[in-house]
Amino acid sequence: MTVMPSDVSVRDAYTARADEYVRLLGSVDAMAPADERRITAWARSVDGRIVDAGCGPGHWTKHLHDLGCAVEGVDLVDAFVRSARERFPDVTFRRGDLRDLRVDDGSLGGILAWYSLIHLDPAEIPAVLAEFERALTPGGSLLIGLFDGADIEPFPHKVVTAHRWPAAEMRRALEAAGFAVTDIEQRADPGARPHAAIVAVRPRR
Repeated sequence: MTVMPSDVSVRDAYTARADEYVRLLGSVDAMAPADERRITAWARSVDGRIVDAGCGPGHWTKHLHDLGCAVEGVDLVDAFVRSARERFPDVTFRRGDLRDLRVDDGSLGGILAWYSLIHLDPAEIPAVLAEFERALTPGGSLLIGLFDGADIEPFPHKVVTAHRWPAAEMRRALEAAGFAVTDIEQRADPGARPHAAIVAVRPRR
């Protein structure tokens, strides 16, 4: 597993606050109901195994499991993986890198990347999307959650620097990686940063 400089800062920042993060944000009940509806609807459209890429505390992985999905959670932060295994022993979790999911080509029906791309340097996004495209079966689906904005720009996230991504820019990045974007939902909840959810599929050849 290749460790990039950005990985070290993200891993260390989340490791330092892992217990707090799990306590405050480690359950679906702590999430926006609209997020639960979006992820649930997407999951029910997926045919095949799902990887929750950058699963954090594992609550969305557990949610997908409870919906009947064959799912595995993958995260860079050991503390999150340990916590998720302890809290959700019926679900599979492992440490891993978004750039190398360590799955066979075309073996996944779906990938959930819910706010897991926000801490990557924008220059790293094409390689990650290429890895997602490789891992998905033709017709497989990717759901991305991100902070929307007018420009690709960093901002001081509570844990470690994150990036806003205009939905249109992420769409272009996805299409450049070979995906077909099928849905974009943009939302501005009161008191929260603007949000976008994007569904893209690997086309059937």
